[in-house]
Amino acid sequence: MAGLQVPNSASGQGPGGRRRSWAELLAGRLKRQKCNPERAQKLKDSAVRLLRSHQDLTALLLEVEGPPCKKLSLSKLIDCDSSEIYANHSSSFIGSTLQDQASRLGVPVGVLSAGMVASSVGQVCTAAAETSHPVLLTVEQRKKLSSLLEFAQYLLAHSMFSRLSFCQELWKIQNSLLLEVVWHLHVQGIVSLEELLESHPDMHAVGAWLFRNLCCLCEQIEASCQHADVARAMLSDFVQMFVLRGFQKNSDLRRTVEPEKMPQVAVDVLQRMLIFALDALAAGVQEESSTHKTVRCWFGVFSGHMLGSVISTDSPKRFFSHTLTQILTHSPLLKASDAVQMQREWSFARTHPLLTALYRRLFVMLSPEELVGHLQEVLETQEVHWQRVLSLVSALVVCFPEAQQLLGDWVARLMAQAFESCQLDSMVTAFLVVRQAALEGPSAFQSYADWFKASFGSTRGYHGCSKKALVFLFTFLSDLVPFESPRYLQVHILHPPLVPSKYRSLLTDYISLAKTRLADLKVSIESMGLYEDLSSAGDITEPHSQALQDVEKAIMVFEHTGKIPVTVMEASIFRRPYYVSHFLPALLTPRVLPKVPDSRVAFIESLKRADKIPPSLYSTYCQACSAAEEKPGDAALGVRAEPSSAEEPLEQLTAALVELRSSMTDPSQSDVISAQVAVISERLRAALGHNEDDSSAEISKIQLSINAPRLEPREYTAVDLLLTSFCQNLMAASSVAPPERQGPWATLFMRTMCGCVLPAVLTRLCQLLHHQGPSLSAPHVLGLAALAVHLDFVQRQFRTLCASFLPSHEIFCTAAYLQALLKRQDFHQWAIYEHFLPKSSASGGCDGDLEAACTVLVNALMDFHHSSRSYDHSENSNLVFGGRTGNEDIISRLQEMVADLELQQDPSVPLGHTPSQGHFLFGIFCRRLQALTSGWNVAARLQRQRELLMYKRILLRLPSSVLCGSSFQAEQPITARCEQFFHLVNSEMRNFCSHGGALTQDITAHFFRGLLNACLRSRDPSLTVDFILAKCQTKCPLILTSALLWWPSLEPVLLCQWRRHCQSPLPRELQKLQEGRQFASDFLSPDAASPAPNPAWLSAAALHFAIQQVREENIRKQLTKLDCEREELLVFLFFFSLMGLLSSHLTSNSATDPSKALDVCAAVLECLEKRKISWLALFQLTESDRLGRLLLRVAPDQHTRLLPFTFYSLLSCFHDDAAIREEAFLHVAVDMYLRLVQLFVAGDTSTVSPPAGRSLELQGQGNPVELITKARLFLLQLIPRCPKKSFSHIAELLADRGDCDPEVSTALRSRQQAAPDADLYQEPHLF
Repeated sequence: MAGLQVPNSASGQGPGGRRRSWAELLAGRLKRQKCNPERAQKLKDSAVRLLRSHQDLTALLLEVEGPPCKKLSLSKLIDCDSSEIYANHSSSFIGSTLQDQASRLGVPVGVLSAGMVASSVGQVCTAAAETSHPVLLTVEQRKKLSSLLEFAQYLLAHSMFSRLSFCQELWKIQNSLLLEVVWHLHVQGIVSLEELLESHPDMHAVGAWLFRNLCCLCEQIEASCQHADVARAMLSDFVQMFVLRGFQKNSDLRRTVEPEKMPQVAVDVLQRMLIFALDALAAGVQEESSTHKTVRCWFGVFSGHMLGSVISTDSPKRFFSHTLTQILTHSPLLKASDAVQMQREWSFARTHPLLTALYRRLFVMLSPEELVGHLQEVLETQEVHWQRVLSLVSALVVCFPEAQQLLGDWVARLMAQAFESCQLDSMVTAFLVVRQAALEGPSAFQSYADWFKASFGSTRGYHGCSKKALVFLFTFLSDLVPFESPRYLQVHILHPPLVPSKYRSLLTDYISLAKTRLADLKVSIESMGLYEDLSSAGDITEPHSQALQDVEKAIMVFEHTGKIPVTVMEASIFRRPYYVSHFLPALLTPRVLPKVPDSRVAFIESLKRADKIPPSLYSTYCQACSAAEEKPGDAALGVRAEPSSAEEPLEQLTAALVELRSSMTDPSQSDVISAQVAVISERLRAALGHNEDDSSAEISKIQLSINAPRLEPREYTAVDLLLTSFCQNLMAASSVAPPERQGPWATLFMRTMCGCVLPAVLTRLCQLLHHQGPSLSAPHVLGLAALAVHLDFVQRQFRTLCASFLPSHEIFCTAAYLQALLKRQDFHQWAIYEHFLPKSSASGGCDGDLEAACTVLVNALMDFHHSSRSYDHSENSNLVFGGRTGNEDIISRLQEMVADLELQQDPSVPLGHTPSQGHFLFGIFCRRLQALTSGWNVAARLQRQRELLMYKRILLRLPSSVLCGSSFQAEQPITARCEQFFHLVNSEMRNFCSHGGALTQDITAHFFRGLLNACLRSRDPSLTVDFILAKCQTKCPLILTSALLWWPSLEPVLLCQWRRHCQSPLPRELQKLQEGRQFASDFLSPDAASPAPNPAWLSAAALHFAIQQVREENIRKQLTKLDCEREELLVFLFFFSLMGLLSSHLTSNSATDPSKALDVCAAVLECLEKRKISWLALFQLTESDRLGRLLLRVAPDQHTRLLPFTFYSLLSCFHDDAAIREEAFLHVAVDMYLRLVQLFVAGDTSTVSPPAGRSLELQGQGNPVELITKARLFLLQLIPRCPKKSFSHIAELLADRGDCDPEVSTALRSRQQAAPDADLYQEPHLF
């Protein structure tokens, strides 16, 4: 090329030999050609292609610039240490220069600047790297890139930068492009990752590039590189982008045209990473290798903190479901027959920790029901990787207690399908799932032997329906024989399916085949142990060792029942070779007989009396024992050495327990607790060499002897390890979290103990309490007490155990508890009455003032209650205060002191120094409530509710006279206490301690008991009760509606209390409550209903409560009787129904379904409309009118604020003619709409959204947004049809709320200002 000669015109030589510039060449060529727009555009395109293919943009620009601008270089722009850029070459100067040069070249400035910046990015990336496959920038590179991106942002802001061209230029330097650069471009808004990926021509290539870089990124994160925080942020952002874009629904997208590449690339990259990890685990990745680190880091992205803000969307759940499918279906190499042979190696404890960690992270997002359903769907539709499927089953039963029931139900369905149509796939799946779950031990799933017996051991079995089913079962079992573990063959032989006699040959053929297979495996069925673990699928124990274990278990069962175990009796008849050759020799091992016969001696004597020991063998045993008395050494001690092989399993058990305890104090390890308990369960079974599955049925009632409880050495050591570990774990867990926040570790731990060694645990516990009780330390006492609590699922046996010792007063726990209780009471009484009460106030005492002491105690209880983190915030008033027994003792002392105060007062004067003063407790409550923050926000409401619940608990523990007074006087029938209680109910309890127009049952009953007690001391009890309850109708109607709700349980108590002192009937006001309940009952009965008694609002409330308890299908039919009721009753019933509708939404555990509540409202409204009864006043209640004063004191403020929601929930029930007929309808409808919009803006409508788990359809309104939309449309259609008189007060509504909806406001004002002839009720003027 260098020697090639070209003419001057082509070579760029000008006159005089001067080399012409590129611009002059172009200019000269343009002069010689005619102006042709088409050729001009082609020329520009050619120039752009030439520019993009040029490798040295700086040189090109220098050539274009000419001599004056030779010092301009973009490399100086990205040099952070250079001050020249800020002095002479600012971004604006370079930008204007680029514009000039783009103009000279005839190309867009955005294309030119994009190529220039991309070239500079390439220069930054090609700097010396610290690793062979870098993904992160060095500190120097990061500084240069930052300056370059600032310049790019300037270009973007001034429309001088083409993103598309920039992306295309970047992909040309793909091999040197660093992942961190891509991340910075995305984060700083130069080009998004989506734009960059969309611009790549090869989707497969870009997926591979991202995969390689993500692997390197994960490896560097795990290697704790210098910039690990940047690397983690990068990984989190990339994963969030991929999950959000790869797994979102099309309906959720905001773009008009959905890009095609980005979702595919996102899914492709995530799938590549998962497959890489699964393949690495399958190949046996070496721990702490680079691949291991990459996999560990990538599995970490499934945690919540890595997914960040996208966790609130549906995308992560779809991503997790997709991931689970990939795990179960990737590389399905193994067949079902391989799974049958190998599944014992796939238990939870033997599965790779990285895979189990991934499972646990998936379990966070997916519920057990979703997981089991997904597993079922995958198995039904795709080929699966059996190892991962079954390891997932193990993880499910270990991590989710409810998974046992879910898997059991699924297996039952599979078995039913299998036998219904002889589906072999369903049968295989069911057997594999059951066996896998059973591998995790009895605490997680029932044993395989129990399941097999339950499924086929009775006439109700799956196989009992026909001969075809029997043939199918035995064909299946026979096909399994070549692959079966000996353990499962033994189960099938010892617990064979129940078969009718005419088909007995099917069973005998299978038994022969199974025994032949066992013989091939050199396992003798005759030498099988009596209590052999048939569910572990482990190695077969030697007959001699198994016989020793059988003897130990048989003696233990004999100790518990006092009878020869059924298993031993059956073996002496049906398995005589093993019984005679192995069991009896192990039982009759010569030893020195104890002076007091022990359990072994008693067992041997029982067998001898039952003729189950040959006389010659027994005689030989007795002679050997007599000879042993004369021999020194171990024989004289009668100690049998334990196999040395037991030492290693015990050491492994100890190590597993230590590891569990270390996790207790590390909050980050909370998700591995269940996995560690599973490991402990496996190692416990190995240490004991047995489990209790086969003998559990015989230990229906545990009987222990305190005098000589017996444990074998291995059990003794193992149980001590478990008990000690439980106590230590409890102390460790309590050091970092209160009991209710420690997670399920204690329950899981106890399941493991009780599933394997329950009798041994109870035996050792009995020993400790009886013999070592006084010497146990505080941590041991606390730990053993907690252990007893967690024996909940075997509480019947534990209570029986305790009860058996109570008659002789030998149960340590009861005695110790009573002793400690008495000591505490003595101390509290001394501290209060001899120290705190008489001490001067200057020294922190009470100056002898009992009321002051009570005030201090109440405030201290309240303050401690709020500071204690162990408090259970439920409304059960019987709970321990603050979760501590000591607080219960303080409450007891408070009760005593309040009772003393009652006795100190004159019976004619209520407690407190004057009748008008009231009770000091209400003063405490009032002062504390005033100090709390008021408002409708969630925090303020919860704080206030918690305070009031504590007030209620204290009131319930004190005499009922605190609420009403000890007696009522003629001059002041309503005591100050009643007034205070009514005020507390109206102002606070109505809002925070009531549900659906009634207080809770406990406080209601407490008030009425106190009321009757006080009234019975007056001169005319009946008249006093009537007067007080009549006053309640206006002062505190919520008391009466509460009595109506709880009347079935309240009436017997009040009736008994009244008749104990008076022979007259109940007072008239109480009879009204009776009559109201009777009216409601008669109304809902098939017979004709009697007229509603007065007052109408009480009858309406009683009917409302009764309706809530009626089945949904009967409501419509019964409510047709409303046509005959008084108008006033219907209006009140409609209001209570509206409150019931709101309660069904606001209360998650409401007994009334929202759809039923809506139907009731609709039925009552239909009756009102039919009879043309106005009901609009219910939505405009105020304290100034009689109706408002009554109803507003029954309904919580939150309910009345949400009345707009109920108004428009009934939109479909409104009659068109009523909307136009009633002048006030438009005013109410507009007011309700504006208030509904305000509630929505304030976020208050979220409380009435359909709760999770309920399939609620409110006439098509699924959420508040839809409700507002329909309400708005309704108003816009209604406004033109309303008469002119309906708009008389609209201006007042719009004065301060018109901006809530400008369109509705405009429509209202336009209609209001319209000419009178526009009225729909006037004749049109045609001329």
